[in-house]
Amino acid sequence: MKARPFTEQIDEYPWEEICSRIYGKTGRDVELALGKSARLTVDDFMALVSPAAEPYLERMAMLSRTYTRQRFGKTIQFYLPLYLSNSCTNHCVYCGFNHNNDIRRIILNREQVLREVEAIKQMGDFQHLLLVTGEDPREAGVEYIEQAIEWVKPYFASISMEVQPMREEEYARLTAAGLNAVYCYQETYRKARYKLYHPKGMKSKFDWRLDAFDRMGKAGVHKMGLGVLIGLEDWRTDTAFMALHLRYLQRMYWRTKYSLSFPRMRPHEGEAFRPNSVMNDRELAQLIFACRIFDHDVEIALSTREEARFRDHMTTLGVTSLSAGSKTDPGGYAVYRKELEQFAVNDGRTPDEMVQAVKRQGYEVVWKDWDLSLQ
Repeated sequence: MKARPFTEQIDEYPWEEICSRIYGKTGRDVELALGKSARLTVDDFMALVSPAAEPYLERMAMLSRTYTRQRFGKTIQFYLPLYLSNSCTNHCVYCGFNHNNDIRRIILNREQVLREVEAIKQMGDFQHLLLVTGEDPREAGVEYIEQAIEWVKPYFASISMEVQPMREEEYARLTAAGLNAVYCYQETYRKARYKLYHPKGMKSKFDWRLDAFDRMGKAGVHKMGLGVLIGLEDWRTDTAFMALHLRYLQRMYWRTKYSLSFPRMRPHEGEAFRPNSVMNDRELAQLIFACRIFDHDVEIALSTREEARFRDHMTTLGVTSLSAGSKTDPGGYAVYRKELEQFAVNDGRTPDEMVQAVKRQGYEVVWKDWDLSLQ
């Protein structure tokens, strides 16, 4: 029997029911999850992100550290985002690239991209590059992104992208051009309220975005990154749906690698959006530990949205990759203009400063890939 897509399966899990299950978890449920030697279920994950797990945070941290070291060693992978464009047709209420915001729109050309690459290479030996655009398929669609991959490919070992969802054949085309990974965050899995945050543009189409991961899998994308934006809906419930989604994808596309990210909202250009759900540092740490205990092999990224002290603390406790020296505006590394950023970064340290911070923790920076550090 052919498996049904996740866009159909998600309707079998009412948001309110999942939320109630999480907040109904007890200490006994947490202890059972922490005591398992077998692979955890999504129900176990719900226990680990529940309020009942808060007294177990230290135990969760030690388990998370153990599992991370077993799978990844004492290493942290560095990556850097390269913003190609801030042109966007969406009207997301929380984003500085919102189509209604009065900012200068730019799409970098070949010369400008290569100037960015030159500036990045002067910052450090970055080999993992994340190409980022606003969602403007007409002006910065598959043809433009394919060109950008060709421009940067000679300088980096791994190229990933965070752009608008695409068709299966477009993912296949970019993979053939040298693309290694695709990051596409659902932002929130709460379908009934999704359009409140994404009122216009292609991003307002909940199922089209959610189904993008199946299109990636069928196209043979090597690694998929999924996650939620913390601040839209209850973070415990949203990440439980993320766990459901991850398990579905792992069953369907078992050759694919997976990465998780859960960025918290940061200040941005335009009308301020007040988060509906505020997560403190202790809760974000709980989520990181829960994800690692739930899946020992998944990669967990922590961007410069988070402050330096918190990122340093998480270096040894569950995350596997960090951005360093990030700019969130097109042309940011080669210093064009500065009013174009998608959001304000929270950790402004240079890559050299980040390297020293990682080494002080007794860890090593991996610039290229995990396999080199483990040989």
